[in-house]
Amino acid sequence: MDSNLPDESEFRELRAGRNVLAILTIEDDIQLFRGNRSNFIDLIRTGQSMGFIVYVLTVRNLQLTRSSLKGFVYNEALDDWQLRLLPFPDIIYNRIPLREDEIHPSVRQKIDACRKHPRVTLFNPAFFNKWNLFEWLRLSKSTKPYIPTTRKLATATGLGRLMRKHTYLYLKPESGKAGKGIMTIKVYAEKQLPYRLKIQENKKSVTYNCANINKLWTRIQKQSGSEAYIAQQGINLASYNDRRFDLRALVQKNQRGQWDITGIGARIAGVSSITTHVPRGGMIEDPEKLLAHSFNEDLARKLLIKAKNTAVLIAKQIEQASGQLLGEMSMDLGVDNEGNMWFFEANSKPMKFDEPHIRQKSLERIFQYGAYLAKTKTEKAGGM
Repeated sequence: MDSNLPDESEFRELRAGRNVLAILTIEDDIQLFRGNRSNFIDLIRTGQSMGFIVYVLTVRNLQLTRSSLKGFVYNEALDDWQLRLLPFPDIIYNRIPLREDEIHPSVRQKIDACRKHPRVTLFNPAFFNKWNLFEWLRLSKSTKPYIPTTRKLATATGLGRLMRKHTYLYLKPESGKAGKGIMTIKVYAEKQLPYRLKIQENKKSVTYNCANINKLWTRIQKQSGSEAYIAQQGINLASYNDRRFDLRALVQKNQRGQWDITGIGARIAGVSSITTHVPRGGMIEDPEKLLAHSFNEDLARKLLIKAKNTAVLIAKQIEQASGQLLGEMSMDLGVDNEGNMWFFEANSKPMKFDEPHIRQKSLERIFQYGAYLAKTKTEKAGGM
């Protein structure tokens, strides 16, 4: 690591009218900073090719009163990260990787200060909470129809009430990620042990058969611990070779600052998995191929167009209801056996899309939107 920091005059020349984007993360005593390094390198390369100065900035080094900050740049020749003195960013892109880091009081305080500071434009200030997402989407007539029945998982009585209406439920941690901690319940009224609870474990699931609600509740509590959960109506998703699939949409703002679809992929559930997430054994597939298999080619094309329009509609509503400045989100949408569209999940820190055409476009969009934000900020400052 190079700590010979140049003085300010050296990089004033370097800046010369270029936009500056800082990728915000959390410091780490062992490896300098946390986060997906290969993603950060891709972002730096893309940003530089589009005329940006891009660097990784830790919360500790984000000093709102300074005109220059210590940030990490990637040295290609040495395959090493180096500390440099760099211009204060026009745009801050929040990529703090873990929820537990982001909710730390000192981190939240710094992010809140950024949101109020006139010099700073920070987008995607926080991870989403699943319950909040469904609350926000229920507020609008246009997005409400896409929401499965969703309740907080609070008592055995409440769960029993929900199971009388829906014999198939998903239980999800409010703050879950990549399918971790998900359970399903199916009710088989005619069986001696009518309640079947499936618990996701890595790439497979474990099944428990319970005689009554109280035994089911005890098992759920043992599994969930003190974590807050939601219970949600299970949807009978369209399937391919007896394996359910859903659609994964990436929605980002474009160079005009408007929500736009970057791409849609599809994920097929693992053989014995209750989720379609790739880390849990899910597989990547072409969405049109899967939809055409379940329906027909004409309907598949229509459903894909509907999925794109729905994703943009939902992104707009989430941003409006959350009161946050957002620039991107990934989204899980499902199509049931009748061809109805459902919303399951949105993530404000999208993971890398494996589809190369979506991946490249997603990187470019960050800087197209960054340029829009920087331009808007300059115009506002000029008009004051």
